[in-house]
Amino acid sequence: MADPSGPLLRVEGLSKSFHERGAETRVLRGASFDVAAGETTSLVGTSGAGKSTLLAVLAGLMLPDAGAVRFEGADLVAIDEARRARLRASRIGVVLQSDNLVPFLTATENVELAVGLAGGDDARPRARKLLSELGLRDRLDDRPTRLSGGESQRASLAVALVNEPDLLLADEVTAELDSANADLVIDIILDAARTRGLAVLLVTHDPELARRTDRRLRLVDGAVVEA
Repeated sequence: MADPSGPLLRVEGLSKSFHERGAETRVLRGASFDVAAGETTSLVGTSGAGKSTLLAVLAGLMLPDAGAVRFEGADLVAIDEARRARLRASRIGVVLQSDNLVPFLTATENVELAVGLAGGDDARPRARKLLSELGLRDRLDDRPTRLSGGESQRASLAVALVNEPDLLLADEVTAELDSANADLVIDIILDAARTRGLAVLLVTHDPELARRTDRRLRLVDGAVVEA
């Protein structure tokens, strides 16, 4: 059952291993932490520490070996994939390092698709407005193959934000951006957190970006600690 009095996101004892050629690699080892509504949190760690795996588990794109991911008290691990997909469409925005764009749709059509999956309306004006705010006014009708890496990343962020989710999970969202566009993207994310209570978990290698969040976490040996 949902618990509106608790944290928006509660992560409890996540463990995850990968098996290849008879060898086991343990990536997450009892990772636990909370994210409150409206709280911006950065997650740092060495390359290969498992940050991207952790975000994929939190988004319900990958199931852990053990543990729980409670969104308003409801365990995403225990529900079926259809319900997880509905939550991602409407309440949990996700931007992973590999973009989430459909290659044969334009930037605008990709964002419109996200609106439609969540059952929203006014898809085209909402899509074009948000893409323009993210510096893509001249790329609205271009397909992903015509976009640079940084432009694709910003279009993916538009897909994640257009339905005004309660939680944004973002993996290195500024990695391919120059400093001006990186500041633009982060300002939009932090403004959404301030004005409408968006909770944000940002995976980043950028210490300056980490310092702009309310809270800083570190993934060390598969566990999450305060940074």
